Amino acid sequence: MGVTPRTAGVRIDGKIGFSTHPMIAHYEFLHERVHATAKLTIPAPSALCGRPVLPPIDRAVYRRRDELYADLGHAYRAAVRAFATAGCRYLQLDEVFIAMLCDQTYRDKMVARGDDPDHLLHVYADLINTAIADIPKDMTVTLHLCRGNFKSTYMGTGGYVQVEDVLFNAIGVHGYFMEYDDERSGGFEPLRLLPKGKRVALGLVTTKRGKLESKDDLKRRIDAAAKFADLDQLCLAPQCGFSSTEEGNLLTEDEQWAKLERIVEVAEEVWG
Repeated sequence: MGVTPRTAGVRIDGKIGFSTHPMIAHYEFLHERVHATAKLTIPAPSALCGRPVLPPIDRAVYRRRDELYADLGHAYRAAVRAFATAGCRYLQLDEVFIAMLCDQTYRDKMVARGDDPDHLLHVYADLINTAIADIPKDMTVTLHLCRGNFKSTYMGTGGYVQVEDVLFNAIGVHGYFMEYDDERSGGFEPLRLLPKGKRVALGLVTTKRGKLESKDDLKRRIDAAAKFADLDQLCLAPQCGFSSTEEGNLLTEDEQWAKLERIVEVAEEVWG
C-alpha cells in the first residue's frame, strides 16, 4: 500500500485570506499558564508553494502567481498580528525553502516547473517581510533554516552562499537558527555578512542521530564560526527539532536529553 503525503490534499480553490486559526487558542492557553516567554513556531509563507510540484491552483481564482503571493503575504500579516494580540512575543518561522535554494537538485526542479530560483529567493524574502510588517516593537522574530527532518532524513544539501546576502540583509528578522551539524550545511563563511544587531544560533548538535557531540568538538566549531561573526552574536542550538512529525527521529529520549544538557553546558562555558 502506498503512503499518501500529508500535503496531498492541499489545493487552492478560493482567495487566500485570514480570519482565525486554532493555534491562536492553543497559544492563549499556554500564555496564560507560563511565566516565561513562550516561543511559537509556524511554517514560513513559502511552505505553500515551495515544493517542486505546486498544489492545484484554480486558474479562475489566481491567473498569476504574483497575485497569489500578494494574498498569501497579507494573510500571514494578519495571522502574525493575531498571534501578537494573543500575547506572542517570540515567533519562529520555519523557512525550509530558502535553505533548499542552496541545493542544486532543488533549483533544477524549480526551473523545470517554470520558476527562476534566484527570483524565488526574493519572493520568499518579500513574503516574510510582509508577514512581519506589523509586529509590536517588543516582538522577536527568527528564521529556522531547515533542509528537512522527517525520521532523521533530509531533503537537500549545500551551504548558504547562494542566499547569504538576501538572508542577512534583505529579511527583517532578528535572528536565525542555522543547520551546521554536518558537511551538507557548508562552511561558516556566510556569517561574515551577519549585520550588527542580529544573532545566529549555530545548529551544531544534530537531532538526526543519537551519538553525543563532544564538548571539545563543539567549542572548536564555535571558535571557527567566531572567525566570521562576533562571538556575542552567536548562540548554540540543536540543528532542528528532535521530532518534526509524529514518527520521531532515530534517537532515544535519553539521547535527546543528553544533547540538550550538552548544549547548556557548552553555552555556559563559552558565553558564561
